[in-house]
Amino acid sequence: MKKKVISAGHICLDITPVFPDITVKKASDLLAPGKLINMEAADVHTGGSVSNTGLAMKILGADVSLAGKVGDDAFGGMIKAALEKYDASEGLIIGEGESTSYSVILAIPGIDRIFLHHNGANNTFRAEDIQEEMLEDKALFHFGYPPLMKNMYNNDGEELLKLFQKVKKSGTATSLDLAAVDPASDAGKADWESILKKIIPLVDFFVPSVEELCFMLDRDRFEEWQERAAGRDITEVLDVEKDIRPLADRCMELGAKVLLLKCGAPGLYYQTADKETLSGIGERTELDLEDWACRRGFEKSYIPDCIRSGTGAGDTTIAAFLTAMLDGYSFEECIHLAAATGASCVAAYDALSGLKSFEELKQKIDSGWKKRD
Repeated sequence: MKKKVISAGHICLDITPVFPDITVKKASDLLAPGKLINMEAADVHTGGSVSNTGLAMKILGADVSLAGKVGDDAFGGMIKAALEKYDASEGLIIGEGESTSYSVILAIPGIDRIFLHHNGANNTFRAEDIQEEMLEDKALFHFGYPPLMKNMYNNDGEELLKLFQKVKKSGTATSLDLAAVDPASDAGKADWESILKKIIPLVDFFVPSVEELCFMLDRDRFEEWQERAAGRDITEVLDVEKDIRPLADRCMELGAKVLLLKCGAPGLYYQTADKETLSGIGERTELDLEDWACRRGFEKSYIPDCIRSGTGAGDTTIAAFLTAMLDGYSFEECIHLAAATGASCVAAYDALSGLKSFEELKQKIDSGWKKRD
């Protein structure tokens, strides 16, 4: 019997204008005031952690229930209709008189994505929206993008803490993904270091991006990275030992058990705690503690067949990692399948169309799929 999962948190409508087939080094090489750019048709899909990670897990074979909130407007109707195609709309909460979250994603070939985002009904999601009976038979509770959900970071993360305490009390394992924020926004001004100090000990699988985590835990280091990148993708200028490992070590000191840091196109950094610490992970995962304990390393990305968009690549990477873990794959297999899924995802404009089964990915890996240098 498949282990059951809840994927909760942020959900939105992703609108991706498709740029012409060109490659630039900086956004300013293409975008300028008053300039008209001839575009292809827009790609419109559901987005956010609930959709990207939750539906990806479902497509990969996991038994997943979704829990997210939308408004009673046209965008909300589009999201509901999209989820119904996957038989996954049951957990959708409709906020009367509220607006639905959306993102306009500028996926310019050659540079990292730019997001124009409206939080919408995600801002009013609360811990009470996850009822205790929903958790009774679940092996894993995945929560994504609290920085884009106002109730989750207000009052020093009180609502987020209440949610994770409830889930841990039920015996369900937890995983948490973060999101990039505008430094000038309310979310950007929140005391994320304080929030994460309280939350990380309650998280079994912590799966943020390296940039998001650095912004929240070490703002000075993050600003130095930005200066070094000089407008380029930050992940391309990072050194594993000098930049990424110290940040990972800080997470482990705060109580992280399994840490997976998404590092953009270069790959994934991973680190796990000792066997005794891992024993605190929810038993329904049936994790092989001997295999998962005391791991540390960097998994280089596989070279994708083509690159159309990075939309959802991080979310589907997480989906593969968590699904493979629940399916009983070894730690190394989970890491390989996560990296391979991310490389497959970028071949499509949306988060889900590029997904391949684990069997397909294993065959491609065994056939000598090359990695980045």
